Amino acid sequence: MIELQNVSVSYGDAIALYPTTLKLHQGQFTVLLGSSGAGKSTLLRCINSLHASQRGATIVAGLGNLANSRALRMHRRQTGMVFQQHQLIGRLTALQNVSMGRMGYHTALRSLFPLPAKDQSICLQSLDRVGLLHKALSRVDALSGGQQQRIGIARALAQQPKLVLADEPVASLDPATAERVLSLLHRICKEDGISAVVSLHQVDLAQRYADRIIGLSHGRVIFDAAPQTLDQASYDTLYEQVPRSSLSVPQDAREERLIDTSFPM
Repeated sequence: MIELQNVSVSYGDAIALYPTTLKLHQGQFTVLLGSSGAGKSTLLRCINSLHASQRGATIVAGLGNLANSRALRMHRRQTGMVFQQHQLIGRLTALQNVSMGRMGYHTALRSLFPLPAKDQSICLQSLDRVGLLHKALSRVDALSGGQQQRIGIARALAQQPKLVLADEPVASLDPATAERVLSLLHRICKEDGISAVVSLHQVDLAQRYADRIIGLSHGRVIFDAAPQTLDQASYDTLYEQVPRSSLSVPQDAREERLIDTSFPM
């Protein structure tokens, strides 16, 4: 479905992601696993060509190389994004936030006016899928963290995506809420045949929900296999395979500082 060919990201002399070649398959729920600063968010954003310093090629089936602006625009339209910090507008209602998932299907001028009835119906259905239809007219800043993340998932669903990219979607949630949110995302993706790439640092969640785990450490892929072959002990061993003397990225140079520009264009 999507192929990364020798994709890398660097900032001056600092290497955030070493040259990486991967194929992501249709319908898979893929987890990028690693600790903070491992390169998970960088790799995730490369799938949507969000890094100005990105090198290599990203090829999408049916669209071609994302270096082509039209292919990139179409790819982003059919790719939903879910963020760790939700990226919602607190003063707006849940429905208004979810409606932003439809903006990629309209011109900038048309987006200044209320959405057509068809789009509004899609947004309401998306809220219903995450169990928050009754909160459609509630301000987002009045909702809990778990509810806000479900609104973020509903916004992604409103795009009617073929692919969902989720960047540490449960990192800011308590364990019980994290389990419910990830279970919800996994169920919806499987029901709708949506491919997903989700970055996590929790090994247990990765093993429970992933079809495939890609482990990263210090900007390198160090594991790529089925989840049943990875446990905490083996992950710790894999983590230590990359010598710390080879680090090119400071431990505190985290991808979360990057500005998100991932809404459909």
